[in-house]
Amino acid sequence: MNAGMIEPRHWVLAIFIVSALYVHFRGTVRFGLVRALTDFTVLLAPVNAVMYLFSRTRRTAYIDPSEFPELAPLQANWQIIRDEAMALADGGQIRAASGYNDIGFNSFFRTGWKRFYLSWYGRELPSAMQSCPKTLALLKQIPTVKAAMFASLPPGATLVRHRDPYAGSLRYHLGLVTPNDPGCYIDVDGKPYHWRDGEAVMFDETFIHHAANTTDHQRVVLFCDIERPLWTAPARWFNRLFAKYVMATASSQNVEGESVGWLNRFFSIAYHFRVMGKKLKSSSRVAYYAAKWVVIGAALWLIFW
Repeated sequence: MNAGMIEPRHWVLAIFIVSALYVHFRGTVRFGLVRALTDFTVLLAPVNAVMYLFSRTRRTAYIDPSEFPELAPLQANWQIIRDEAMALADGGQIRAASGYNDIGFNSFFRTGWKRFYLSWYGRELPSAMQSCPKTLALLKQIPTVKAAMFASLPPGATLVRHRDPYAGSLRYHLGLVTPNDPGCYIDVDGKPYHWRDGEAVMFDETFIHHAANTTDHQRVVLFCDIERPLWTAPARWFNRLFAKYVMATASSQNVEGESVGWLNRFFSIAYHFRVMGKKLKSSSRVAYYAAKWVVIGAALWLIFW
């Protein structure tokens, strides 16, 4: 190989770095650079850069739900959906995971957030089919809904600042039972919104966001991942393949006996190492971050060299 020729692995590394920096500087609210570059979401930066590049929606934190007319039946039937959701809530079935088998939302359970899955990237959960037939019937009419659940934010619950890892979807919330109060809110890229009964909001969940319920009333919403509209058939094809073969592996369960995707099965094992890391961090932050950087450096070396 000629001395002046750039090796393919270096092109890959350059694309990765440029993508990671773009994701970091996107929006007005940012993590510190060290956290941004060591957060697991950075691993999907090149994929997300493609999603942003071909996105047909505006590159803003919030998107007008009226741009997605196929979702109108959900809002038109919000009271039917609400009744099924509250039957579950009253029975204690909207709840945290029973173990470490929900990698996407594991950290939220510690601060009070709860959920009941309806569907997850091509799979309807049996418990939802039994308890929420009317809601599922509405969702099945909308192919762009890739995942759906009922999500509860009880009084005093919070969600820390975070961004979701994959940009192939947009987030849709339909208020079912809410405090209708600014004290129960979500803040996306520095812009707050408070939920209202029967009202829908859409936002790009890959912007940094956080939420809190400082009121005395619970908040329950219909929470959906909506396929991001993309220019060109190849981009749409790639997004759907990624959803089918990657996102689907993060499926969890509402009740014992329902299947769990392999990514969550792996997470339940790997979490034991995470616990060890937390213990190390509490005893010595220097040793913890030194070990973390060694692991990250080794992974990058294996990938790019």
